[in-house]
Amino acid sequence: MTLVHIDDPRDPRVAAYLDIRERDLAGRQGRFIAEGKVVLDMLLSAARFRAESVLVLENRLAGLQEILHKASPDLPVYVAAGAVMDAIAGFHLHRGILAIGRKETPQPAEALLDGLPARALIVVLVGIANHDNMGSIFRNAAAFGANAILLDATCCDPLYRKAIRVSVGAALKVPFASFSDTARFAATLDRRGFTQFALSPRGTSDIRDAKPAERLALYLGTEGHGLPESLLARLNTVRINMSEGFDSLNVAAASAIALHHFCAGGA
Repeated sequence: MTLVHIDDPRDPRVAAYLDIRERDLAGRQGRFIAEGKVVLDMLLSAARFRAESVLVLENRLAGLQEILHKASPDLPVYVAAGAVMDAIAGFHLHRGILAIGRKETPQPAEALLDGLPARALIVVLVGIANHDNMGSIFRNAAAFGANAILLDATCCDPLYRKAIRVSVGAALKVPFASFSDTARFAATLDRRGFTQFALSPRGTSDIRDAKPAERLALYLGTEGHGLPESLLARLNTVRINMSEGFDSLNVAAASAIALHHFCAGGA
């Protein structure tokens, strides 16, 4: 790593960090922001992503030495005082640790499926547009050993700053890819021998009765509308039983329960 002290928030070397929240909306042209110590560690340890630079509050540098030693020798590590760092970001950064990562070339869903082991648990997301939910689902997938996450075209970006932060870096760890046609993708999983379960409050059976399989795909849909009726009609549907008069959970909470069941059940 190469330490560089920054005294001017308009220094062109830290231009990628300027006005972070505005950039969240406008996009970063193939880059993403990693925020916090744990997420930085994930980024520097990830095989699929590359860190372009790090920006650190000067009083946090000493506590990052072990993590930063994982970085390549030529990685620029910019160090700034609190006032300068806040001026760069456009708001107060209490964590004081940021990094710019480079997104990988999007991997086709078929290619990701090709690389899965014979026994695999995957999560299929349809219409997940909330970044908190996306990050939480990735965190749950990592916690319960899911091999991959597949997202339809209407899902939000798992590498959005907030999604990565909520995932505690799991979005940099769990492999993911996107697909465009949900019905066609479900047919692809059929051909590849996956047992497919769709989680829905109106599921025909209690998830506790669902048996694990060597290859299993768990479908999760957006809150409110849920999964498309056409998809529910062709898949095994399961529900999480709840108290009378209440029929739904936050999709992230539901994903944790379902993944725990299939992970534990398949052990």
